[in-house]
Amino acid sequence: MSSDKPQSPPFRQFGLRLGLWYATLFVTGAIAIVFVTYWLTAASLAQRDNQIIQQKLEEYAAVYARGGLRALSDVVRIEQRTAPESLFVRVVDRGSEARVLSLREGWDQSTLEIASRVFPDGTLVQVGKSIEARLDLLARFRATLGLVTLLIVAIALSGGWLATQSALQPIRRLAAAVQRIIRTGRTDERVPVAPHDDAINELTQLFNAMLDKIEGLVNGMRGALDNVSHDLRTPLTRLRGTAEMALAAPADLDRYREALADCVEETDRVLTMLNTLMDITEAESGAMPLQREPISLADVVERAVDLYHDLADSKGVALVANAKADVAVIVVPGDRVRLEQVAANLIDNAVKYTPRGGQVSVELHRENGRAILRVHDTGAGIPPDELPRIWDRLFRGDRSRAERGLGLGLSLVKAVVEAHGGSVKVTSEPGLGSTFIVSLPVDTTVAAPRALHHRGQTGSDPKGISRVSRGSDPNSAGLPG
Repeated sequence: MSSDKPQSPPFRQFGLRLGLWYATLFVTGAIAIVFVTYWLTAASLAQRDNQIIQQKLEEYAAVYARGGLRALSDVVRIEQRTAPESLFVRVVDRGSEARVLSLREGWDQSTLEIASRVFPDGTLVQVGKSIEARLDLLARFRATLGLVTLLIVAIALSGGWLATQSALQPIRRLAAAVQRIIRTGRTDERVPVAPHDDAINELTQLFNAMLDKIEGLVNGMRGALDNVSHDLRTPLTRLRGTAEMALAAPADLDRYREALADCVEETDRVLTMLNTLMDITEAESGAMPLQREPISLADVVERAVDLYHDLADSKGVALVANAKADVAVIVVPGDRVRLEQVAANLIDNAVKYTPRGGQVSVELHRENGRAILRVHDTGAGIPPDELPRIWDRLFRGDRSRAERGLGLGLSLVKAVVEAHGGSVKVTSEPGLGSTFIVSLPVDTTVAAPRALHHRGQTGSDPKGISRVSRGSDPNSAGLPG
């Protein structure tokens, strides 16, 4: 059975429950309105009858006051002959003798609504009105309301079914997309987004965004696995070749020791590659644990520059740090170790690919409310066809093949910077060098910690910057740039 079939049993059960809830609420509300309508109608009719009776009592009292019992009797007799609606009237004098009586044949006193008034001389006047017409009207009204209620129930059930089908349609599309992905393993499936804006449409958009994220991670993982499988061949082949040569040669302790040292070096290279890839994956997926705290970015840059001064001097490259006056108050919320790793990788990358006599300048300043770190070198630059790929994992340009490295340094820089809510970009012209620009959000609520001015003032080894990535060494993770 196809997984795209909309009427699966779970949806039928959910749709039935949703429809029944809708119908129940609709019918309950409608019945409540019907009962209130009936009660208000009955009360209004009863109030109307009472007002008629009280009005007649007032009129008879006025007639009695003007002309006495005779005048009252005449008025009652005239009304009984001419009035469209007959009333029950009885007058009892002080001797308890009924003097005026108006009672039609067929009237049942149990269906009369009667009100009485005693005049000042002791005469009692009673006026009554039959409620049979009112009861008959209410009976017909109840029958009509019964039919209306049945119609409401039918409409509620039909409307509940239609509303349920309409509400479940986007959810069925979501479920069908998930089932297709599970069945085929393809993450490029997307759920059509309706033009209107509602909660279901928002859920659909979020679901598609999640699929985009998953597809990007899966593609990245596949690409990383392809690159790793390709790049692991060389160190593994070296390991095997070194071991085979040591075993094939005559027994020699020094030869064995040298072979083991080569194997350890290649093993460290493989571990560095794998650990750095894990760091990049964690940062890109948002799973990298970051010990966020207010950090003086000037301290971070200063430690990285101190770390590479000796390397730059040995290569004949001038390493210059330029900072504006306000850098001491630039505080960023982030992980100190990871940000030191970012600065160290960028400086190492610049020094590595700058020829003797060149210069690497590191600038730090504040721009548009963000901290800006610029690392510029006067190296050969990056070819235009390689520029879009320098952030890819394990990518190494043709010019970088002569330098030892893994091609992971810039990928790690980009992942860590973006994990901190920042961005990184590069500009380069062949023959004129390259400039890497890191932008990080500034924490304006915290004062900058006291800046460092001497190497090693933190009490930690600056070389630790190169070991924060599970033993990764930025000297082996650089890229041209």
